[in-house]
Amino acid sequence: MNMNKFFLAIIILAVTFTVPAFAQFPSAGNAAPKALPGTAGDQSPKGSAKISGTIVDSTTTKGIEFASIALYNKATGQAVDGTMADEKGKFELEKVVAGEYKILISFIGYANKTLNNITLAKGQELNLGVIKFASNTKTLEEVTVTGQAALIEEKVDRLVYNAEKDISSKGGDASDVLRKVPLLTVDLDGNVSLRGSQNIKVLINNKPSTIIATSVSDALKQIPADQIKTVEVITSPSSKYDAEGSAGIINIITKKNSLQGLNLNVDAGVGNRGSSLSLNGSYRKGKAGFNIGGFGRGNYNTITKTNLDQTSIVNNVTTLTRQSGDGSSKGLFGQYNLGFDYDLAKNQSLTAGVRYGVRNFTSQQDLVTRLFKNGDPDLTSSRNVDTKNLSGTVDANVDYLHTFKPQQEWSISTLYSRNDLTNDFDADLLNSSNQLTNRQKNINKNINQEFTFQTDYQTPIKKNQLLEFGGKGIFREVNSNYSYLIAESTGDYRPEAGQPSGELTYHQNIAAGYTSYTYTTKKRYTFKGGVRYEHTFIDASTQEGQIGIGNYGVLVPSVNASKTIKGTTLKLGYNRRIQRPGLAQLNPNFNTANPQNITIGNPELRPELTNNFELGVSKNIKKTFINATFFGRVTNNAISQVRQPSDTLAGAIVTTYENVGKQHAYGINLFANLAATSKINVGIFSNAFYTTLAGQTADANGMPQNISNSGINVSGGVFSQATFKNGWGAQAFGFMQGTQIQLQGRQGGFGFYTLGVKKEFGNKKGSVGLAAENFLSRRYNIHTELNSAQFNQVNDVYLYNRGVRLTFTYKIGKMTMEAPRKKAKSVNNDDVKSEGGSQTQSGPAPAGGQPK
Repeated sequence: MNMNKFFLAIIILAVTFTVPAFAQFPSAGNAAPKALPGTAGDQSPKGSAKISGTIVDSTTTKGIEFASIALYNKATGQAVDGTMADEKGKFELEKVVAGEYKILISFIGYANKTLNNITLAKGQELNLGVIKFASNTKTLEEVTVTGQAALIEEKVDRLVYNAEKDISSKGGDASDVLRKVPLLTVDLDGNVSLRGSQNIKVLINNKPSTIIATSVSDALKQIPADQIKTVEVITSPSSKYDAEGSAGIINIITKKNSLQGLNLNVDAGVGNRGSSLSLNGSYRKGKAGFNIGGFGRGNYNTITKTNLDQTSIVNNVTTLTRQSGDGSSKGLFGQYNLGFDYDLAKNQSLTAGVRYGVRNFTSQQDLVTRLFKNGDPDLTSSRNVDTKNLSGTVDANVDYLHTFKPQQEWSISTLYSRNDLTNDFDADLLNSSNQLTNRQKNINKNINQEFTFQTDYQTPIKKNQLLEFGGKGIFREVNSNYSYLIAESTGDYRPEAGQPSGELTYHQNIAAGYTSYTYTTKKRYTFKGGVRYEHTFIDASTQEGQIGIGNYGVLVPSVNASKTIKGTTLKLGYNRRIQRPGLAQLNPNFNTANPQNITIGNPELRPELTNNFELGVSKNIKKTFINATFFGRVTNNAISQVRQPSDTLAGAIVTTYENVGKQHAYGINLFANLAATSKINVGIFSNAFYTTLAGQTADANGMPQNISNSGINVSGGVFSQATFKNGWGAQAFGFMQGTQIQLQGRQGGFGFYTLGVKKEFGNKKGSVGLAAENFLSRRYNIHTELNSAQFNQVNDVYLYNRGVRLTFTYKIGKMTMEAPRKKAKSVNNDDVKSEGGSQTQSGPAPAGGQPK
């Protein structure tokens, strides 16, 4: 690949999107905008009076940056204008109509302050002087909370699930939390779908990780549920986000704080199928802050039974395979992090961190296979397989943020990420008399590493417009080394003749630039539009030589609009997305852990393109919040799993990936949440969509044949949570996934439910909880039927997942509240397709938010 072209593209994009903007926008010395886009200030009538003042902390007498000031008409109680304080706590409200008003001042960590009896004459300039704002930290331990924040919140371009309120997920991992998020479906292997599509991107605190690019389900097992604050489901990403993720983006936000002092949180859990221990500490003094944490989780007693019947036709020979298997798995997962942040100045901050994740997952399966050719018994064999799925992931970032004034800021973000992945298996091969004949080993080593540099700038235009733009470069390299070895019942391993071995070297570099514009009218219409261009440079090779994939560019537009009318919010969105293949799709290693079901990647895959449309409506009806979203998704050049019989191994089915598919999906998401009382919430959600899939495979004569499939996919669930006196709380959750449509068949559904209780003690410093899942069910059967002109397959997987766990948490340390500082933004790489499936497979972002 010509690297000069790659660097030239980054320079052109950076100059195109950055230089003109810096040349024309106001400097940091200009006054702060009078109101954010979309605030009450956008509707204020114009007058000639003026109100000003300075807000300071009553204890330190320092100005409170970003404090909110709202001006209310005293007679009607309606908000007529608003603004935010600058870095010195100063504020101004201009062009105010003469009349009588009151002012409400608010900021996190402070008690709200109301200034009554404000009378303005025409042309008057009223200076309120220094307004002292009292911190509410002194009463933190004395407050009794009688209400509860919404478990589900809807924002302009995303749905937010407040996971920290989830009682029954304590002691679990991120997949336990995501199962309860509306719009998402998580199967029993941890594979995540959004509106029926697994082509999503998962971020952690707005950051990517190479382990997520490798396997979302494995990555989720490394994130403790106890440390998740919220889960954001972004269905209509703006151009500020990377163009990847056909169905959308999931952003997992972990718990953070803006407290001064030292604290340590201890979380532990033990159960019949898993145990966990988590230690997280933080220290902040003055301008510097540190945090350190560690989490470990062990899974055990996970039992699986399988039955497989499949028929294949090759060279006019019909082979029937009947297979049964008994298996179990266990795993150790850990995540450790060290972070540092420092305020270089009042308006500048530096953030750095390193995170290490480890996965040690092993499984064992005993397979008995019987083959029948043209109806006659042919072969009986047994195979005992041990599989190792190991990885170590390092993510390191350094980020810088310069805030010129509210909503005007510039950031530089860097990220280095590396994942060393091992996916090996050892097999003992037995004859019909159950005697060991020989042994087989597959060695599959992979290294996935990337470095990212990006810069973002945003600035307000007047008080109802916002302009954002930036550039980004990603340098990514994937290396895969795979081979097969064979040995007698005793003796050393040697290369196995006729089995594939080799190496894959895959360089993928991306240059990107974007611009986005937000406009809010006086009548509360909000429009956000943008465009992003990404150019991908690919240099791939195997031992046989170069792979002619070629470079490609894509232009990705996005449009979002919203309007609130008498408590009803309408949202309309369109975006185009790109989905690049991930390591699981690219790796050409033959995985024959089960020789009757072989998988192999395709390093020649190209990206798929998707057009997304959605129309949403939401409304509060007394204590009930209702949301309905209609969506459509059209994908061309789709990366689809394609299965066909093996030409060399009797009765075997080979699964690979091809750019042969077209996928259309049209459906609706429904969600309702009832706040029955201030302490009891009940919610229900459902997802239904009609999908059509089209692709290509081989017919009975080995010639190309067009195939298609269509049908309705339905899923839904219900949840309820309650808090009681003396620190008691309870939560229940149930979910059911119906039949899922695949290109060559259908996969059966499954159910999942949990019930949990919790007791807090020590003035909420500690808690003890008990949670049970699937306690009424002995096992689940996922029934899959696949077919084509050359084969038919019926696969039953039985999962035994009854579970109960006891959890304990305790907080140590004394903290005091201070105003949260704006921290440097971080890199998001949401541009790689994650592993799809398994054997059981199945308007605008807030101004000033993180760069995506």
